[in-house]
Amino acid sequence: MARVTTTDRKLAEPQKASHDAELTPELRQFMSQRWAPLTDVPCEEADVAPFAAARRDALSAEYPGEVLIITSGRLKVRSNDTHYAYRANSSYAWLTGHLGEGGVLVMIPKGKKGHTSTLFVRPRNGRSTIDFYRDRNYGELWVGPRPGVVETSARLGVKCASIDTLHKALEKAFATGASVRATLGHDPDVDKLMKGKTSKRNNAALEVTLSELRLIKDSWEIAELQQAVNATKLGFDEVIAEFASASSERWLEGTFFRRARQDGNDIGYGSIVACGSHACILHWVDNDGAVKEGELALLDMGVEGNNLYTADITRTLPINGTFSEPQRLVYDAVLEAQEAGIRATRAGADFLDPHHAAMRVLVTHLMKWDLLKGDLETLMATETYKRYTLHGTSHMLGIDVHDCAQARNEFYRGGTLADGMVLTVEPGLYFQTDDLTVPVEFRGIGVRIEDDILVAGDNPVVLSAHIPKSVAAVERWVQSGRKKRR
Repeated sequence: MARVTTTDRKLAEPQKASHDAELTPELRQFMSQRWAPLTDVPCEEADVAPFAAARRDALSAEYPGEVLIITSGRLKVRSNDTHYAYRANSSYAWLTGHLGEGGVLVMIPKGKKGHTSTLFVRPRNGRSTIDFYRDRNYGELWVGPRPGVVETSARLGVKCASIDTLHKALEKAFATGASVRATLGHDPDVDKLMKGKTSKRNNAALEVTLSELRLIKDSWEIAELQQAVNATKLGFDEVIAEFASASSERWLEGTFFRRARQDGNDIGYGSIVACGSHACILHWVDNDGAVKEGELALLDMGVEGNNLYTADITRTLPINGTFSEPQRLVYDAVLEAQEAGIRATRAGADFLDPHHAAMRVLVTHLMKWDLLKGDLETLMATETYKRYTLHGTSHMLGIDVHDCAQARNEFYRGGTLADGMVLTVEPGLYFQTDDLTVPVEFRGIGVRIEDDILVAGDNPVVLSAHIPKSVAAVERWVQSGRKKRR
């Protein structure tokens, strides 16, 4: 384990907030004296470093001879002088392993092949300036110490430089006359520097390429996803333990959030905690309903790990630990559909094959219940079944919950599954309370079951296989979990 020491630097005085008092000369003088040297920071190369280097090499091969600029993003104002919790731009995090705010990766071509990568980051606060105790966004007395230039370079195995030198470095790169591509819209300072230096078409193509490169997960990414899934299982356990005493859906939401913050960075997306008929609202995120015995709780939640990879799991659970007969009928139909979709998640299959397999099962049940009439093939072609299911069955999963979103259709929705892809399989049935085509006993029942699947030849790997989902296993899970709470 290497140990590095960071030196002081001079910075402009940080901007003063409206409620900040002026600093007296005496306080300035006193604050500048008798500080011990900055603590040495242990820097061991992170596990992600060689994988990030390989990803940069893959991007380099796509754009020989071009300057590539990928931004981390900046703090975003929530209201007045408060900010949303910071989260790095996914492409930047994927290419660097760096999750800090305000970073910029610059890849300069070296000849006709390859690039030299430099990561521009904010240095650590020195004690010779007032920023370490005055800057409420970055000062170490406000937000704690953060890795600087030297520490980040040692940890991530990439050349790093102070963000203060970015402008000069970019001017030098622009002077070569090379084509420039950048991820814009994340950092207003970088956006200004890029004005007139690149084109919307080139930048859009870069975003597409980054999405498509992320379609196949490396072994490090798969391990990160598995950790996120495992933490999500613990979160579900803890939510179940609250079923008997929860005052509202928000209590359950908060219970899961606590696990996400304990074992990861955050939740990967807004948690859906939908009890009773709220389960029929696909993206119910108000989570302000009651938790009632005899109803189902549709829980669509995922922990985002410390390296930003997220799980995406849905379970629909009987709050009292036992399915009613109508609930069980709908649940078993969805489970059968999901299992058919998972079996279809094979290398070489079309991306939509899991969806079609799942929908055929759901349509068969809808026909059996007399909700749809006609022959199976016609109903599949006309898609009238969507009245009761609405959404697709799968999406890519990774560092974003809906990963690789900029990939071209021919490589994603219209493409072919390949080893190393990770996607969800999540069919559902939703019978609205006011849908007069539905038998009374089914109205207000919504069921979705979702797992995270790794494509591996003809044998899909269910990363969330340890999370119960058969009727019998779910009932045991809930009944056992509720007993622990009492």
